Amino acid sequence: MGGSSPCASCKLLRRRCAKDCIFAPYFPSDDPHKFSIVHKVFGASNVSKMLQELPIHQRADAVSSLVYEANARVRDPVYGCVGAISYLQNQVSQLQMQLAVAQAEILCIQMQQEPNLPITQMDQDERSLLLSTNFNNIPQCLSFASSSNVIQDPLKRESLWI
Repeated sequence: MGGSSPCASCKLLRRRCAKDCIFAPYFPSDDPHKFSIVHKVFGASNVSKMLQELPIHQRADAVSSLVYEANARVRDPVYGCVGAISYLQNQVSQLQMQLAVAQAEILCIQMQQEPNLPITQMDQDERSLLLSTNFNNIPQCLSFASSSNVIQDPLKRESLWI
């Protein structure tokens, strides 16, 4: 920004905001928390070096990523973004398992309703699902998927997109 209103970085660091301040386009003065958290996690000098090494058209995305990672790191100092990614991957895995169980149940119901259905009328996906599904292991798989060390309750997780 330079001139009359210093950027959030220059305000926090208590320095004069130069006309060519590298932080000004990405850390406006009306959002001081954004720079504060990035500074706390990465340090102003490191952020400045990172931004200077990037082409101008990539800097906004880099700042967005730094803010996201800093928020994640403050909420979860050990795992940061990896904790959020693991949580989401675990949710996807559980949903895939639930989908497979539901598809298997549908197939079983269809087969019970039409007991004389020749196997040749089943499409390839139904046959492979029927052959690959071990119905005895499904409850074990579900209990295994939910015994992960990752936080399971989405209500206990605050949003990282602040």
